[in-house]
Amino acid sequence: MRQPLKLAALAMLLGVAANPAAAQEKIKIGVIVTLSGPAAVLGQQARDGLMLAVKDLGGKMGGRDVEVIAVDDELKPDTAVTKVRGLLERDKVDFVVGPIFSNILQAIHKPVVDSSTFLISPNAGPSSYAGKECSRFFYVTSYQNDQVHEVLGKVAQDRGYKRVYVIVPNYQAGKDSVAGFKLDYKGEIVEETYVPLGTLDFQVELSKIASMKPDAIFTFMPGGMGVSLVKQFKQAGLADQIPFLSAFTVDESTLPAQQDAAIGMFGGADWAPNLDNPQNKKFVGEYEAAYNAVPATYAFQAYDAAMLIDSAVRAVKGDLGNKDAVAAALKKADFTSLRGGFKFNTNGYPIQDFYLTKVAKRADGKFQTEIVQKVFENYGDRYAKDCVAN
Repeated sequence: MRQPLKLAALAMLLGVAANPAAAQEKIKIGVIVTLSGPAAVLGQQARDGLMLAVKDLGGKMGGRDVEVIAVDDELKPDTAVTKVRGLLERDKVDFVVGPIFSNILQAIHKPVVDSSTFLISPNAGPSSYAGKECSRFFYVTSYQNDQVHEVLGKVAQDRGYKRVYVIVPNYQAGKDSVAGFKLDYKGEIVEETYVPLGTLDFQVELSKIASMKPDAIFTFMPGGMGVSLVKQFKQAGLADQIPFLSAFTVDESTLPAQQDAAIGMFGGADWAPNLDNPQNKKFVGEYEAAYNAVPATYAFQAYDAAMLIDSAVRAVKGDLGNKDAVAAALKKADFTSLRGGFKFNTNGYPIQDFYLTKVAKRADGKFQTEIVQKVFENYGDRYAKDCVAN
């Protein structure tokens, strides 16, 4: 009779719960996003969106407590690799969520996937992992990079713009954006300009645009680059002359700095704050109350990433040891997305709707993007056909 008492006392002494379920360790989620420099607001939105989801879940997933460890990739691939190895080897995270930029994803993808850890991207969705290089350890809650830009190409084509000036950053996502735009746009590209990532002075390019007088410009300039381009475009007197088509250049992460200069500019997106469904209205209200800012796609996609992880943890009843079961649960995506309809394609990238958006000033003085029209419905990317199940 005394032996069980001894074991119970020993368990108490060691701080081990007698109930095995209560003894489960925390689920660890490593978040690696850009939290410093001109693009910091993008990473902050993603981190905050994920943290809001964890809060809404009561700090638990599948009955297990959740610990979030956020690190700054500094928008430097080498630094990102060092930071993500720390998450994997020191912190022993169960999931990695991130990053924002595709060049960082290309740096961290192999070390994470090779460690058999699940990597959930809440933003970057390069073509490189959508086809032959797809992996059961990699899932995207945003889009394949080309798709958002395809929206603008189709709009430019449908609106009859004959001559378009293209300006993007010179890295993978910039190249993907141009490829996406060209899929549906069949008019003339009068100039295709690639600027270094981080460029903040666009006077040379704006002079070219003014002299060429295109029917529209297409650009992808995230973060501080977008803030500078929009302000300089407005100051140059071009905003009233040339339609401005973009993705991630005028959104809720940049609008607080761009303000009136961005009003009326168009974007392509898989979501907007005014998307009319109950879960999104709740999310936008909670986010604004918690962070005193209007959420951008970075925040909503990270919120969905947390809900995706929760759905998988619940499906496997908190047991993350069976990687095949976790992968199957992630692929099922059994959660209610803030965007409404959502499911994964065979490559772990979403099938979803895409919209043309336009910048507006709200009655409360804040700025947000608003849906103008649905451009694509239940749209999957063109690389999925090359993904072989693994």
